[in-house]
Amino acid sequence: MATPALRDKRPLLPVDIAILHRRAQHCTAWTAWCAAVAASALASLLFVNYAWAMLLPRQHLTLRDVLLPPLGVEPDVQLSWAMYSPYIPADKYRPPPANCEINQVHILQRHGARFPTSGAATRIEAAITKLQAAKAFTDPVLRFLKDYNYTLGHDDLVAFGATQSSIAGKEAFERYSSLISEENLPFVRASSADRVVASALNWTAGFRAASAFRFKPVLSVVLSEAGNDTLDDNMCPSAGDSSPQISQWLATFAPPMTARLNAGAPGANLTDTDTYNLLSLCAFETVATEKRSSFCNVYEELRAEGAFGYYGDLDKYYGTGYGQPLGPVQGVGYINELLARLTARPVSDHTQTNRTLDSSPATFPLNRTLYADFSHDNQMIAIFAAMGLFKQPEPLDPTKPDPRRTWRVQWMVPFSGRMVVERMECAGLRGRHVRVLVNDAVQPLEFCGADAHGTCSLDAFVESQAYARSDGSGDFEKCFE
Repeated sequence: MATPALRDKRPLLPVDIAILHRRAQHCTAWTAWCAAVAASALASLLFVNYAWAMLLPRQHLTLRDVLLPPLGVEPDVQLSWAMYSPYIPADKYRPPPANCEINQVHILQRHGARFPTSGAATRIEAAITKLQAAKAFTDPVLRFLKDYNYTLGHDDLVAFGATQSSIAGKEAFERYSSLISEENLPFVRASSADRVVASALNWTAGFRAASAFRFKPVLSVVLSEAGNDTLDDNMCPSAGDSSPQISQWLATFAPPMTARLNAGAPGANLTDTDTYNLLSLCAFETVATEKRSSFCNVYEELRAEGAFGYYGDLDKYYGTGYGQPLGPVQGVGYINELLARLTARPVSDHTQTNRTLDSSPATFPLNRTLYADFSHDNQMIAIFAAMGLFKQPEPLDPTKPDPRRTWRVQWMVPFSGRMVVERMECAGLRGRHVRVLVNDAVQPLEFCGADAHGTCSLDAFVESQAYARSDGSGDFEKCFE
């Protein structure tokens, strides 16, 4: 349960310091303030509140500007970062048909921009060490490395990512405020990773600020990633991963790039894997510092945009998407929770759900009009696949991208990406209807007979989710074989 809001000269975020233990490397974003308190457990609270408080000073970050995040990098390059791309709407939001009125909304959102994971950070630092051990830099694009220092942390939310989440909360209030009252606030859950919890808290802060602090939703449930959790892909130990496919693609595109880097840095002896990790710094350093990384010059010089983006597409497709036999089943629990909320019926599921929490109206109410859940990209991909979104006519080829594919990760699960399910009543039509948007793009929902507006009847939508309603048709049991 969230703790009560603390009181000061300005409202602060509700926060559980034990859950939101922050690391001292966050000080790189705001050294003067943080240095005095870095050793204190309050650093956690201060960082999250710093990101929230920056929502108002950063008035240049309007919704219009979200279309072109002010990071000093061209939008087409940002969009080539796949799962490391910042949120950019995939389409302009279109209200439902004039005869329809939204009466319930479900938001599933990825955490905001973060540092590299601990594993990725280790690989990045190893590649930098090899590169800086070169005898000389004969390629001008690499000369910045003479004075370069790697300063990124790992795993945690960065300030830009916190702001992304705040803006998303603001947008949710502006779009769906008619559904909110003091007696019917958004119900918010998060998976327990620090960056996910912090994103949820910043979303609620943005929502509160947009309502002029009239409505004050709180983070009500944190789902432990050590147990049953429908917002994290942690419950299928027998599932494979995308290593075979991304290795094939790396061997296809990276050798000329690696040769160019090694020629420009004699003695570095970089591998293709090193090359990928160095390219990723264009994204990670840019979102962490909110200015163009010097590695973006390398990225663009090597014309890495298409190759790097497709690496991300393959990683997600064969990680927890349709290309992984036990990928979609990892999204079944969330789908069954969604169906329960849409129909106001108890959850029926025997997969990832926490049945203690889901059976209690305090921790899984069925009578709210707006729900917001915060998750990870891998889990959201599994949920999309379990639902039937973004199906491809053929599996993604690990050596030859299909330019006609609709599986493009930058439009699916960028940092702060979201899926929204809107339930509505439509005059002249029997029963309730639903539509699904991913990053504001209305999904076609062929699987439930959607009309030209992307809406289908709620009954048809529920019926279409037979895979989830059958607990994965036997796939969940295979997770433990």
